[in-house]
Amino acid sequence: MNRPLRFAFLVGVAAAVGLAAWQHFPLCPLASTFGIPCPGCGLTRATLALLRGDLARALQIHPLVWLLSPLFFGFVGAAVVQMFRDPRAPRPPPRIRWNGRGMNVVAVFVLLLTLGVWLARFAGYFGGPVPVTSLHAWLAQRL
Repeated sequence: MNRPLRFAFLVGVAAAVGLAAWQHFPLCPLASTFGIPCPGCGLTRATLALLRGDLARALQIHPLVWLLSPLFFGFVGAAVVQMFRDPRAPRPPPRIRWNGRGMNVVAVFVLLLTLGVWLARFAGYFGGPVPVTSLHAWLAQRL
């Protein structure tokens, strides 16, 4: 795929997500299908609060926003850079060994922490459980 086509694809995906968010379409597959919040429910709202400088509100919405949002933006940024990188250009050696044992331990820790907060929110801790809109309820509101 050439660069203009990649850019058009990226713009199309961003426009689709923006339109879905504008229409309050339930983007979370778990929430829209089963009507229960996923482990990341509230992260978008928490990230927006964090970007506005409202740390207390961000932590109230999702207590792991300080960890998960930077990870998400870092991985998406790396993917976009990789998408537009010239495949013929020489590549410097990676600064981080992504397949190392230490990285696996960190990934498992983040996963267990996220799942632990998710389960604690079902018990009423950390402002949970988060109210969600199922696809059925969203369609009923629109029709």
